[in-house]
Amino acid sequence: MKNPILRWLGAAFALSLLAAACGGTTPTPAANKGNVTVGSFNFPESAILGHIYGVELKAKGWTLKYRDNLGNREVVEPGLERGDIDLYPGYAATELEFVNSGKGEATPVATATVSKLNTYLTAKGLKALTPSAAIDQNAFAVTKSGKYASLKRLSDLTSAGQQMTLGGRAECPTRPFCQAGLEKVYGLKFKAFKALDAGGPLTKGALDKGDIDIGLIFSSDSAYASGKYVQLEDDKHLQNADNVTPLIRTKTVNSDAETVLNDVSKKLTTDDLIQMNKKADVDKQDPDQIAADWLKSHGY
Repeated sequence: MKNPILRWLGAAFALSLLAAACGGTTPTPAANKGNVTVGSFNFPESAILGHIYGVELKAKGWTLKYRDNLGNREVVEPGLERGDIDLYPGYAATELEFVNSGKGEATPVATATVSKLNTYLTAKGLKALTPSAAIDQNAFAVTKSGKYASLKRLSDLTSAGQQMTLGGRAECPTRPFCQAGLEKVYGLKFKAFKALDAGGPLTKGALDKGDIDIGLIFSSDSAYASGKYVQLEDDKHLQNADNVTPLIRTKTVNSDAETVLNDVSKKLTTDDLIQMNKKADVDKQDPDQIAADWLKSHGY
C-alpha cells in the first residue's frame, strides 16, 4: 500500500502542473488605495448616484463607506467641509449658489459654472469635478395625448401659451426659473396659472385630467419613463446648469480617484437618471442594486 503522504504530494504536484498548463494563476488582491466615505442628500436619486460613484471606486481599490440620506444641502455640504464625508454627488448651479450665498453667478454653461464654483471650494480643501451630461433641474411638460403633444421646445409655446394654463408650485409666478423666467426669456404669456406642487402628484394629476396644459416636472423625474409626458426642450437656456457633478475633499480623494469619478460622469445622461428614478420610485429597488445595474450596463 502506498504511503498516504506520498500519494497526497503526488496529487498536489499533478494539480500544480495542470494549473500551469492551463495558465492558471491565483489573483492577487488589490492593495487598498485609501478610505472614502460617500454621502448623499435625502432623496433616492442622490443615493443612487452616490453608490454609482462609490461602487466603481471600490472596484478600483478604494475602501468605501456610505452615509445615505444625510439630509439637505445645509447638512451635506458642511459635512464635506468637516471631513464627515469625502464625496457627494452635487448639482453644479445649485452648489455654486449655495456656497456663494446666492450671488446669482451660476450660468446655463456647466463648465463655466463648475469653474466659478471651484473658486469658492479651493480654499476649503474641496473640489468640484467634471460635470456630467445628466441634469436635474426645472423642466416643463405637456401630455403626449393632449392637444399640445406636437410641441417639442419651450419656444414653440410663443403662440400657444396664451391659451394654456400653467401649473406648478405656488411661488412659480414670481420665480426667475419658473413663470417669471418663461415670460422674460421666452416672452410667454399664459391664460392662467394653477398653484399645485413642485413637480409632484398634484401637478401630474392635473396634467392627466386636463386641468392644466403645461406643468413643472423636473428634468430627471421618473414620470417621463411612463411615456405619458413630453419634456419641452429649454432651447433658450432659461435654466442654470444643474448637471450632476461630484464634490470631493482633495485631502482624501486623490487624482487617481478623480480619474475614476470623471470617467463615470462621462457616461451619465439625463435619461439614465429618469430610468433609475423609475426603478426607485415605481419598482422600489434599492439604490445599491440600481447602481450596480447601471455600472454593468455601461461596461463596468
